[in-house]
Amino acid sequence: MDLLPALISGLALGSLYGLIALGFHLTFSVCGALNFAQGSSAMLGAVLTLALRQAGLPSAAAIPVAIFLCGLYGLVVERAAVRPFLARRSDAWLMATVALGLITDNAALFLFGSEPRAMSSPLVQSSVTIGGVGLGVYQLHLLVPVVALAIAGALHLLSRRSLWGVAMLATAQNRDAASLMGIPVSAMVAGAFAASSALAGAAGIMVAPLFNVQSDMGVVLGLKAFAVAILGGLRNAWGVMIAGLLFGVAESTITMSLGSGYTQMLTFALVILALAVRPNGLLGKAEVRKV
Repeated sequence: MDLLPALISGLALGSLYGLIALGFHLTFSVCGALNFAQGSSAMLGAVLTLALRQAGLPSAAAIPVAIFLCGLYGLVVERAAVRPFLARRSDAWLMATVALGLITDNAALFLFGSEPRAMSSPLVQSSVTIGGVGLGVYQLHLLVPVVALAIAGALHLLSRRSLWGVAMLATAQNRDAASLMGIPVSAMVAGAFAASSALAGAAGIMVAPLFNVQSDMGVVLGLKAFAVAILGGLRNAWGVMIAGLLFGVAESTITMSLGSGYTQMLTFALVILALAVRPNGLLGKAEVRKV
């Protein structure tokens, strides 16, 4: 088996899994809750972009609008399915976010239909050649991880250098102290959910040209992204991205060497094995609990 195609394809998919998984890292770090509607956000990004392009909007306008709408969806998830339960110190947000994701998926099925649809990528407008050799189908696979990692890097800089990022980090470290310092904690939590959904929407837009756009595409994406988030360590952003890349390469290698029938079984078996060795994730650290 030629390992280069598996590596290129795996890095593309893995970077997108990592991007969606960063949303789990964001919300968990800020408020201890997870947005299990992340997969639905990825699906919305792809569906909305395709719908806006079909309505006549150019990609340069359709993509930002779709990502913005995904961010608004994240605000809805936080307000309707998370905030009421966190206020009561209840863990029912877990089921509430799952339920809201299912409602969203079925609404998309009703409005968009069940038939998969192809969507071209705005990243590839013309054929690129290196040394006289055309990259062909791998052109998109090479560009996707570059864009995804650039987004992750921009998020890292934003969280460290901007006032919003510092306020969010303060909220993550100590919500009570942040509130006493005048930081609007509720707004920071809502912002984390908006950002997480926007990240997932961007990933969904990039993954759609590699496969197809359909109403249930977010189910598997969300599940794999959650596995990546756990594998990388929920509190470590770069651990999550590294885990995403490893997951994608493993998945692609298994598919190309053994066939797609073994992909999910062996990939998740590797996740279980890795967590047995590193229970807190690849770059995660065990929490010190005071008793």
